[in-house]
Amino acid sequence: MSPQTLIFATSNAHKLEEVTTILDNKLIELKSLKDIGYDQEIEETGATLSANATIKSKTIFDTTGANVFSEDTGLEVMSLGMAPGVITARYAGPQRNADDNMAKLLEALSDGRDRTARFKTVLSLIWKGEEYLFEGIVNGTIATEKRGGTGFGYDPIFIPYGYDKTFAELTIATKNSISHRYRAVMQMKSWLHRTLV
Repeated sequence: MSPQTLIFATSNAHKLEEVTTILDNKLIELKSLKDIGYDQEIEETGATLSANATIKSKTIFDTTGANVFSEDTGLEVMSLGMAPGVITARYAGPQRNADDNMAKLLEALSDGRDRTARFKTVLSLIWKGEEYLFEGIVNGTIATEKRGGTGFGYDPIFIPYGYDKTFAELTIATKNSISHRYRAVMQMKSWLHRTLV
């Protein structure tokens, strides 16, 4: 049985590498937006993570007619009213700069607020024209300063429960085995396995 092509609606090389490692499925041939020659910016205008994930997957499905999935991820800090949430990547402005975002978040928590937080990923899979949603959450706390050199985004300031290291201090293999994205992708992987086998 030859692998089924599945487009991952992202231009983020870090996310593509992470998901490819997690998916590692002989049943699926993963292609990125770059692989299919799609280089337009998809405006994330949704008010929720699931809405943004759906916008991206439906945009690519409407363009290609192919099986596609997308994801949207947010960092939610309880004492900040679940901010930055849906604007996680643009928290400090449209430049989407990770260092700026982390600096703004650390400043917002510098008054001694509770640092409890969670990462949440929502996947929108469109398979044969039908949409399926999958969700992954990892709980933790925000560190008081950046630590570690691996990962991307907010990884240097997020400490998952059960660990004393930030995501950026953990090995990629360890992070990928516990992350929010891992949990959502594993749900999708199980669904695909049941569907294709």
